Amino acid sequence: MELNEIRREIDNIDDQLVKLFVARMEAVGRVAASKRETGKPILDHARERAVLNRVAAQAGDDCAPYARALYKQIFDLSRAYQSSLFHYETPLADRIADALANTRGKRLPDRALVACQGTEGAYAQQACEKLFACPDILYFDSFEGVFRAVEQGMCRYGILPIENSTAGSVTQVYDLMERHDFHIVGAQKLRIDHRLMRRNGRSKTPITEIVSHEQALRQCSDYLAAHPQIRATPMENTAKAAEYVARCERDDIAVIASRACGGLYGLDVIDDAVANSESNYTRFICISRALEIYPTARKISLMLNLAHEPGSLNQVLNKLAIAGLNVTKLESRPMPGREFEFRFFFDIAASVADPDVPRLLCELEARSERFVFLGWYDEAN
Repeated sequence: MELNEIRREIDNIDDQLVKLFVARMEAVGRVAASKRETGKPILDHARERAVLNRVAAQAGDDCAPYARALYKQIFDLSRAYQSSLFHYETPLADRIADALANTRGKRLPDRALVACQGTEGAYAQQACEKLFACPDILYFDSFEGVFRAVEQGMCRYGILPIENSTAGSVTQVYDLMERHDFHIVGAQKLRIDHRLMRRNGRSKTPITEIVSHEQALRQCSDYLAAHPQIRATPMENTAKAAEYVARCERDDIAVIASRACGGLYGLDVIDDAVANSESNYTRFICISRALEIYPTARKISLMLNLAHEPGSLNQVLNKLAIAGLNVTKLESRPMPGREFEFRFFFDIAASVADPDVPRLLCELEARSERFVFLGWYDEAN
């Protein structure tokens, strides 16, 4: 048979498959109605296992693995369709509606008291000043201090790094998210401009130690690897490290920080090519205690604990894909006290103008072991 003739045969088979698939989904809808009336759960492990074994046997040895894979996907789609027919009502939809009503026609305020980690000259300060026209900034020694300042009402907002294009996620911040009550109300992508600087740029004393934040050191790992004689010492913040270098009397110590930070502390640039990549960006989130959702919001962040069983993550991803929502980031972190179990952080592209999104969020909340709606916000470049 010629190729075109074979393809026509496949098209005819596909036509039959589509009709049978639609008929199957209609039957699934009737199953959902029955389960809703009787209070039975959507997932029925025994039923799915029996169907998988039956279709694998019918498919024969060569096609059995493919038949099982196909029907596992069909089961995921069937469960997603059944879930869509249930009406999940949780307080989240009302919270979202109230937050949108409170900010209609508004944006993040120009002036606010904002918590940042580090000291003057920190990258967090630069991100803060991009998000707010006239911020009043309180500095804290740690990321946890920023979370606490917002959670306890000391500051209305807080700025935290969440992800770097070179070094990846700031895992310490992700771990702290589990322990604090907050919402994400905005985000800022900031270009990171690392320079190697010290007190006296004309000094001929060899550099024996470089200090900076651990993320900055990772973002300059190639430079450090090329100079193994130099000790890299992590500090709590690039600006704190720059301040330390400016105050100490050693000529053999340098700092990796921004040019602006070096200028603030009177340091001289001795090398401006220390970063692994010239395209180096960090995403900062802006957090608040209250839920604030502004009209330009187009990104959702969630934290989910899913059932520790095969396919639980895939079910969530299928629901989002069916709704036409793009997962822009998926991060997993170990759950303390639970062996090899993980919580998942999702970033999802979704406009506040989409009326179906709150319904989907309510469904995810109702069907997750733990669901935390972190926020619906806009991200500035």
